Amino acid sequence: DLSSNATGAGALTLLSTQTASSSATISFTSGIDSTYNEYIFKFYDMNPATDDCSFSFQGSIDGGSNYNATVTYTFFIAYHNEGDSAAGAQYQTKSDGAQVSSNISFSEGIGNENDQHASGHLWLFNPSQTTYVKHFMGRCARMYPGDESIVDDFTGGYVNTTSAVDAIQFSMSSGNIDSGTIKLYGIV
Repeated sequence: DLSSNATGAGALTLLSTQTASSSATISFTSGIDSTYNEYIFKFYDMNPATDDCSFSFQGSIDGGSNYNATVTYTFFIAYHNEGDSAAGAQYQTKSDGAQVSSNISFSEGIGNENDQHASGHLWLFNPSQTTYVKHFMGRCARMYPGDESIVDDFTGGYVNTTSAVDAIQFSMSSGNIDSGTIKLYGIV
């Protein structure tokens, strides 16, 4: 139901849609302003050109001229393979960061076969206020290459700035985004 967010509260307003076609990055440089206190990016069938890479994002405080905001975040996964021989949940130490300005991975190890793409959400809270840091959370389902495991990725953190975050850019850790669609919504 696209009329409400994950908690069932609030209506979604579609602000923009971008579709990847061998794209190095997908950038949202408009629509993130003081109109809404919560924004959600919904991404569908993000397929990397390169096997076993991560889907990531980074924020900008200058309208997209630079994507290098300082971020602290955590990352954990739940997984289960098709053969029913491995399942569990684990904290991913290598996938989190403290006060980093590089891209924030919120889906790792995506295969590039037709059944190995990623889909999910990224929430950004109150990006235009200038008193506090900007919190975010991401959740993504993906198919891990090789052992055919479904993985549920969870990330959360904050952009450590009191400046308004006004642009977000998505990319893969290696190679292009071969295909996929990202929709930006404002939540009332």
